[in-house]
Order: sequence, then structure tokens, then C-alpha cells
Amino acid sequence: MKYLKRTWAEIHLDRLAVNVRNFLGCLPEETGLMCVVKASCYGHADLAVCPYLEKELGVGWFAVSNADEALRLRNMGITGEILILGYTPPENVAELAEHNIIQTVTDEDYAESINAVLSGKPLRCHVAIDTGMTRIGLRGTPEEIAKKLYNIYDMDDLIVDGIFTHYAAADTGAPEDIAYTAAQTEKFFAVKAEAEKLGVTLSQYHCLNSAGGVYSPDPRSTLARLGIILYGLYPDPANPLPFELAPVMELRSTVSQIKRIEAGESISYGRTFIADKPMTVATVTCGYADGYPRALSNKGEVLLRGKRARIVGRVCMDQFMIDVTDIPEAAPHDTVTLIGSDGDEKITADDVAALAGTIGYEITCGITSRVPRVVYFRGDERGVYKI
Repeated sequence: MKYLKRTWAEIHLDRLAVNVRNFLGCLPEETGLMCVVKASCYGHADLAVCPYLEKELGVGWFAVSNADEALRLRNMGITGEILILGYTPPENVAELAEHNIIQTVTDEDYAESINAVLSGKPLRCHVAIDTGMTRIGLRGTPEEIAKKLYNIYDMDDLIVDGIFTHYAAADTGAPEDIAYTAAQTEKFFAVKAEAEKLGVTLSQYHCLNSAGGVYSPDPRSTLARLGIILYGLYPDPANPLPFELAPVMELRSTVSQIKRIEAGESISYGRTFIADKPMTVATVTCGYADGYPRALSNKGEVLLRGKRARIVGRVCMDQFMIDVTDIPEAAPHDTVTLIGSDGDEKITADDVAALAGTIGYEITCGITSRVPRVVYFRGDERGVYKI
């Protein structure tokens, strides 16, 4: 299978199974699994990952960001339940009803606007409850929220199947955040109790995300939304997990040139690196247009022939330079590992994120569409995908 061996991301599907199995081991028996596959599976290639999750692992619930992503899943043959976590313009919701896609309802006004355009085409929905994330959802006391929920439940063309909330700080071990998460959970189920008093009967009540499913599982949550852990990254690298993650993505590139420079020579834009002694420098064919952060200039590391090499100078749009003075065997056309393992050395997306001042989610989501995803299943190369 051909692809441009300039910069590419390797996606290892078998590792998804490891992460799913470990996550399920933390959940109560009563709680089902919803895989969050928005943003092309956090940059991992939805065309490869989603069919594997459904056909090989038996996943029956998927969550996406928007209508385009939901319809893309249907077009690739996904038959399971699909929940849109974000906003869909009212003029587009009828198409969701046609494809049995579940829309999130954020408040009464939005519910009224989409109900008004459905014209007898009932749309399934889950209503978001704001318990402390302060992003989307019905707000107020449990009693006030329950009344708003009842009003939505009573609308002609909305089939309210469920409600959900999202945690703001379930990924940390700080006592105040643990308490905050517990308060969010109790408010959510207080809303459920008040709504039931009004005659609201729903099939799904879900509050758990990746972190919540591991650190504060609750059997009252009918589903757990598995996001970042699915792809082998930490919700918070500072907070250990009870199992070892299997990173699904590895990012690799190529050496295009090796050169010897002398003391006093500068490297890359702005001359931010000036050699204080003779050095051997290699050029790597990856840059910020591929999603490799410019913030790693002069401080990031990569792996080459099983050894670490430091980035010198600024990361450019399509290339950056590394110091290979201590890797004399380095040669043009060598493979460079930016994220992943080489010999006994390993660099994770979380490691890259820490140096760049961000989170692992942003690193994998930011690997751009010009980087081919080379997919492996049981160790064999199975396909090349663009996102």
C-alpha cells in the first residue's frame, strides 16, 4: 500500500481493544459503553477506527461533535446509535431524523426551534443538563431543570430518549475537584428523580466520561463516554490510571539531509540557535503544517536509530532540524519517530504536549490532513487513510 514516506501517522487498531478492555474493567456491570469518535477519532482516522469498533469490538454507541460527522459515520456503514454532542442548525435536523441520529438539545429555546421545523418527522434527542461545566445544557435547581425537561419531553416531534451531563474536573485527584465531581453527579440524578415525578420516562442517563468511568464510576449512569483513554492518552498525565495505556497513534518522519556545521553557525528562522561547537545536524521532513508544534523549537526531542535527538532552531512549516552529533550512524532517508517507540526509547503525545504547553488531545487532533494515516491490524498494514 503506497503512501508518501515523508511524514505519516501509524494507527494500531489492536491497541484500541486493549484500552476498551481496560476501561470496561473499571465500569459497573450496569453501565454500557459509548465511544467518542469526534474530530475523526481525535485525529486517528474515523474511516478505519469506527468500523473496527463496531464490527470487531461490538461497540453499539458512538458520540460525535456535529451533523457532518454523524452522517459521515452512517455513510461508512455504521449502524449503531450515534449521538451528536454539539449544535445542529434547525434547518438541518430533518436529515438527522431520516438517518436515526440522536441530537443533543441544549435548552428550551433550541428545542422549540428544532421542533418547529420537523413537520411530523420525529427526532430522537438527549437533553444536556448543566451541573457545573457551564457550557451547554438546562440550568437551575433540580426542580427547575426537571420542569424545563418536561416541557421539552412534551413537544410533538421530539423523542427525548435520554439526558446527560459532562464533568468539569473528573480527571484530577485534588480533593476539591473530587468533591465537585460528586456534587455534579448528585445534582444530575436529582434532576432525574424530579423529572420522573413529573412523568418523564427516559432510557438513558449518562454522566461518565473517560476520567469519570475510571475514578468515580457510578452504576446509575447507563453509559460511559469513552474518549481520550480509547486512544491511549491520559485524561490528566499527572493522575495515574489503574492500568497501562496502549497509545494507538505513532507519528514518524524522515531525514532528508545531514550536514556538518561549525561553531558560530546559526540554525533556522530568527537564528535562535547558534552552535557553540562543531555539530552534525539532520533535517526532518515535518513541521507545523503537519501539526507538529512550533512550540517545540529548541526544546523538543525525537527518536532516531533508538536514540534521542534534540530539536535545534525553530520548527518550520514543513521541516525542522535535530542534533545528531551523538548518532554518527544517522543517514539520509532514516525514519524519525516523533511520537511512539524506537528501541527502548519512547515519546508519547502527552510528552510532546507537556513541552508544548498543551494537552495530548490537541496534539493528536492537530495532526493535519496532509499526513496519511497508515492503519495496522494485528501487526499487518491494512490501509492508508486521509482525514
